[in-house]
Amino acid sequence: MTTSDADDYPGRRLGLPREGAGSIARLGRRVGALFIDYGASYLISGFFAYDPLAIFAIFAMTQILFIPTLQGSPGHRIFGLRVQRVGGGWAGLWRPILRTALLILVIPAVVWDSDQRGLHDKAAGTVLLRG
Repeated sequence: MTTSDADDYPGRRLGLPREGAGSIARLGRRVGALFIDYGASYLISGFFAYDPLAIFAIFAMTQILFIPTLQGSPGHRIFGLRVQRVGGGWAGLWRPILRTALLILVIPAVVWDSDQRGLHDKAAGTVLLRG
């Protein structure tokens, strides 16, 4: 089945809507959520003299704790995003751990496929969606 470029959009191959709730999260919201989460981790790490390892540890703990419980980190939720398994459903416990480990490495998060899913999401079998 061939579609024209006009009919193709991020998330189409995954059966997601083009826009609105349940569509692929766009770059602006993703970056905003990342800044919120990283900024909060930076501020909290002030209790540890802004140790870079403490910042990463707090950031990782936030992701690993909140993705399975609230379907996203505080930054995700503030920007109306949620993380779920491809095909729908709860992300589980191991997916947020793998996703976060790859997110901290940065490179997997900035290499995307045509559905705007980073390698960290592809490896974990997750997708970041609009609320």
